Amino acid sequence: MNFKIIAAAAAFCVSQSFAIIGLGFHYAPNFGTELKSTTEKEVLSLDSEAGNLGNVKYAHGSFSNMQGFGLKLWIDILPIIDVEATYNIQFGSYDAALSMYGPDGALIKKQKIELEFDGVPFGKASPKFVSMNGDLSITYPITFLPIIRPYIGGGVTYYLSTPVLSDSFVGKFMESTGKVLLNPENLTPEEAKQLANDLSDALTDEGLSTGIGGHILVGMRAKLPIIPIAAYANYKYYFGGEFDDEIEFGRHAVEVGVGFAL
Repeated sequence: MNFKIIAAAAAFCVSQSFAIIGLGFHYAPNFGTELKSTTEKEVLSLDSEAGNLGNVKYAHGSFSNMQGFGLKLWIDILPIIDVEATYNIQFGSYDAALSMYGPDGALIKKQKIELEFDGVPFGKASPKFVSMNGDLSITYPITFLPIIRPYIGGGVTYYLSTPVLSDSFVGKFMESTGKVLLNPENLTPEEAKQLANDLSDALTDEGLSTGIGGHILVGMRAKLPIIPIAAYANYKYYFGGEFDDEIEFGRHAVEVGVGFAL
């Protein structure tokens, strides 16, 4: 009799330790993604019939690794396998500025550039490289122990990412806008800011890069019996995808979060 009670209690704990469905929020940094800084490069020479009026140079800063966060939906009720659907957004910030020089080579004005992408939740701020991905994963539990559920798996990834404000892009923009008659010595602060805003608009018009790839993962979920809260941690290695040429995309990411599990 006692054995039956113990067995029933154990079975109850096991059944209550695994969720039918769960929804969580997690911290999701990406390791190894890098943008190298550049030295100032001339993007526009301001020549006119009266002679050289100066030039415009551009440079951007660097970052390594990206911070991020995301959402995860998982289903444990299927036989043999589990399913996870994840959305992550990761970002790295860098400084960017246009420098206007006079005909004597003296710096007249340095204008920082701000960017604003539609659909990217950062508002108008210093330029950011933003990578977003949606993962659909199938996982296989390594063991069926109560409370802790380790697993391995993999799946498909859909990537979206923003372009980088490179010196080649800035040079093409400056030439195409017809600013060759611009005289830095007479440039007002409002005009300098408007020039930076126009450059921001031109980059955002480029839109987001998209691509298809995949990932492999190893992870663990933990849930106490009865309590509808679970914790989880995943390590993911990504492959595939299309990114800006100036970005060295890191393929390693982690997800550490908590959520409701029923």
